[in-house]
Amino acid sequence: MKREESKGVETHLEKSRKSSRGAQKIDLLDSIKMSGRTLVANKLRSSLTMLGIIIGNASVIAMVGIGQGAQRLASEQFESLGPNVLFIVPGSQETRNTTSAVPRNLVLEDANAIAEQVPSVKGVSPQINSRQLVTYRNKSTTTAITGVTPEFLTVRSFNVAEGLFITNQDLRRNTQVVALGSELAERLFGDANPIGQQIRIRSTSFQVIGVMKSKGAALGDNPDESAYVPLTTLANRLVGNTSPYGLELTYITVSAKDPDSTGAAKFQIENLLRLRHKINGEDDFTVRAQQELLQIVGTVTGGLTILLAAIAAISLLVGGIGVMNIMLVSVTERTQEIGLRKAIGAREQDILIQFLIEAVILSAAGGIIGTALGIGVVQVVALLSPLKAGISPVAIIMAVSVSGGIGLFFGVVPARRAAKLDPIVALRSA
Repeated sequence: MKREESKGVETHLEKSRKSSRGAQKIDLLDSIKMSGRTLVANKLRSSLTMLGIIIGNASVIAMVGIGQGAQRLASEQFESLGPNVLFIVPGSQETRNTTSAVPRNLVLEDANAIAEQVPSVKGVSPQINSRQLVTYRNKSTTTAITGVTPEFLTVRSFNVAEGLFITNQDLRRNTQVVALGSELAERLFGDANPIGQQIRIRSTSFQVIGVMKSKGAALGDNPDESAYVPLTTLANRLVGNTSPYGLELTYITVSAKDPDSTGAAKFQIENLLRLRHKINGEDDFTVRAQQELLQIVGTVTGGLTILLAAIAAISLLVGGIGVMNIMLVSVTERTQEIGLRKAIGAREQDILIQFLIEAVILSAAGGIIGTALGIGVVQVVALLSPLKAGISPVAIIMAVSVSGGIGLFFGVVPARRAAKLDPIVALRSA
């Protein structure tokens, strides 16, 4: 008998535990429903409370998306310069920052030596840059004139859309021929075919032999607006770029055989130029790999993105303070309701959970709306600008989660204040 009675008591206790668990679930659902009804009943207040969270989330999403778009644009522009590219410019960083030291310029013989003696190099493109007046009939414009060699096409990944490009024979003969960038050709000739036509660069006549395929602007330079002439012709007939060391260059572009050869190519080029220039101390040139420049730009744009996102996140903090203020006002206005609920058996935990749920709903809803608004801003920027702005799903999930966390954090004080109200005092004050 005793064993049967003890089994009956255990069964009753187990049923009580299960029923209490069910009651807790029902209480949580009831709290969520009650919180929803309360917020809907005060639409204007709820909307104004969410406004700070909406603006904060939209700002953070937009800033992160635009920053990522800037990083993508910079990466694409560097990649458009050509694969595995190194740039050799006259002067070291120190000598370029001082006026007393005059570095020896790079010359055409340096480029030829690199092409012949550096085994990890696939192509070398020496280049001279100048700006000159270009005229065709009654149309004229001042634009970039670029003196190049035939290797320019492969090293810099350029293509000819119509006609021909500079040849080695043009270099040997100082031929007065020119290949026009796509935008420059359109500006001078409109819809007419420019091949075979004569244009004047400064006071010298040049025959148009080709039109380049559109490349797009890169790092503030637009090659589509340039005119490309034989390097020797530009030096000897237009700018007189000569020195005791030879034909002076603006810079030399080099392409390594593959990405793994870039470091070796840089090392070998530096050693070769030190020997040629008889350098014992500071280098009078600088070799920069494309990947190094890309890393520098990525670091700068990434830092700016973080800075902008941090500034935008301040509005999230302001939005959280707004949630806390409104919830404190709500506690004051609903003193009688809290007192009645506690008088009929509601626990402090029930009141605490209800007010926390209201704060989280406000912040999460504001986060979702703000995220949608921020994504819309990013899409508009991507549509109207060259920035390929976009936002990752991880950033969206984090933004909404942070919004909900802000509501939970700033909702604790009002919720605790409501939970601690004495029911008798609350009913009397009401």
